[in-house]
Amino acid sequence: MPKMKSHSGMKKRVKITGTGKLVHQGSGKRHNLENKSTKRIRQMDSHTSIAAVDVPRIKRMLGI
Repeated sequence: MPKMKSHSGMKKRVKITGTGKLVHQGSGKRHNLENKSTKRIRQMDSHTSIAAVDVPRIKRMLGI
């Protein structure tokens, strides 16, 4: 049986923390930033943990 390939798009979007949690950057910080408040832009800086229901599917995509 051939090796399972990991989903290259998901590799670019998700990071695995040291404790094994999955985090992603979140959306909304690419353009039109002058229309968004400074507070809103600052809050979009942090990584967000992935919802628990999505974790098994994403781990399968990453081959973990």
